[in-house]
Amino acid sequence: YTGMTWSGFRPSDDACKYGYLIPSNMFASVVLDYMAEFLEKDFQDPQMAKEAKELQAEIQEGIRKYGIVEDETFGKIYAYETDGLGNYNLMDDANVPSLLSLPWLAYCGKDDPIYKNTRAFVLSKKNPYYFEGASAKGIGSPHTPVRYVWHISKAIEGLTAPTKEEKHQMIHELMATDGGTGLMHEGVFVDDPTVYTREWFSWANAMFCELVLDYCDIRVAR
Repeated sequence: YTGMTWSGFRPSDDACKYGYLIPSNMFASVVLDYMAEFLEKDFQDPQMAKEAKELQAEIQEGIRKYGIVEDETFGKIYAYETDGLGNYNLMDDANVPSLLSLPWLAYCGKDDPIYKNTRAFVLSKKNPYYFEGASAKGIGSPHTPVRYVWHISKAIEGLTAPTKEEKHQMIHELMATDGGTGLMHEGVFVDDPTVYTREWFSWANAMFCELVLDYCDIRVAR
């Protein structure tokens, strides 16, 4: 027992290695807080609001107890998955919720020390799904071929970037890897932007638009 929710599959639809998917539990924690507020103020159901807060507290305790690992290079980082028995999967996937996306999901701030350590880890070669090539670098997924970077993860990298200059850089990197289509894709081969999966990927296009709006200081309400 960990207090967290168990998952069979990741947001990308790939099977989990270990059932306690930390980013999904973090996302659930945020949503439960929204639910509790709605139930209390709008639905006028204090009992159900109390139950939502209790579940949120259990999940949060599980994350604190089982979801943090000491990495020899980066210090304390969040694991991607755990079984609650001492086994961890240290990685990040391009799809959301992801460890990279935590400030965008409103789980923590960009300056949270464990998030900053985790961000450094997932944007390094210690993350088995971080790839670099002649045309692109970033986070991919076991859902697509090796050395394919996802436009969703590049948009999230920009949306969670600490400076406006980095956001600007992400916009240009996304534009440079559209393969001449004017559209965002699922995965792009790091050595050739004309080699990609999904010519039209609505989710990635929407994330690119949100990054541009964010860069222009137009925040998308949540």
